[in-house]
Amino acid sequence: MNANNFRLPARRLATVAAATALAAGPTALAHATEDQGHASAVVLRTGLNVSLLNKSVNVPLAVALNEVQAPRSAEQAALSASLDGVDGGKPFTVLGAEVAEAKATVSDGKAEASTNLAHAKLHVPGLPLLSLIEVEQVTSKATCVAGEKPVATSNLLGSVTALGKKVTLTPSGPVEVKVPGVGEVRLDLSQTETTTRTAAATALELTVSVNPLNLNVAEVEGTVTLAKATCEAPAVQAASESDPAPEPASEVRPQGAPAEADLAETGGSSMTPYLAGGAVALLAAGGGAITLARRRGKN
Repeated sequence: MNANNFRLPARRLATVAAATALAAGPTALAHATEDQGHASAVVLRTGLNVSLLNKSVNVPLAVALNEVQAPRSAEQAALSASLDGVDGGKPFTVLGAEVAEAKATVSDGKAEASTNLAHAKLHVPGLPLLSLIEVEQVTSKATCVAGEKPVATSNLLGSVTALGKKVTLTPSGPVEVKVPGVGEVRLDLSQTETTTRTAAATALELTVSVNPLNLNVAEVEGTVTLAKATCEAPAVQAASESDPAPEPASEVRPQGAPAEADLAETGGSSMTPYLAGGAVALLAAGGGAITLARRRGKN
């Protein structure tokens, strides 16, 4: 019997614990998967359209080199990007570089992305010998920390050559390079943007319009992005969400405590009137019995 009496509370305790775990499970999962921030980086991204001779066939030239994203931290350092199907069936090298690194990380309330491109040459179909652009080194970095102002930076280190012409880039505005019989390139330098939680940095943004007169290529148009980094800061959790305030101690009662504390302190309870009435009745009955016994004794 005693064993059963001990088992029943234990079973009830296990049931309560399981129910509590099930109730807390979705909440804990929601906190675990709450916005932890995001970061991305890419060394090269092209959005070009290649029109073959007489514009009979349009081939999209969409290439991304070393594109990485986090929360799952990642890093890539491939040195070239190639494209098939636009140069007589042979692989066409769009970008070649001595250094091409992209990195994205999210950890400890911080999201960060960075890129580094050095000694790079970018080509488009129709210009196998002439580089669309050559750069010595460009870098970009975006840092987003929870609760702090995001930061975005980009740098151009060394010279830049576009369509064989050396150009000087300044933050004041874009630079246009035109070569008769070949085409033109517009270069935008060091674009950065920040909001309360996000940051983005692009070292170079190119708008391309190339129209070579040979090699079965009529026109190449579109955009090229070099060294871009973005981030979004992790969400800041309010202290009340993780550390709920305890209930007032005055409202907590031990198990088995009387419902009315003032009666418990004075020794009274809700049964007191009934007990008093019963005692009076017993006294009256006892007195009557004694009186009856005395009368019988006299007789």
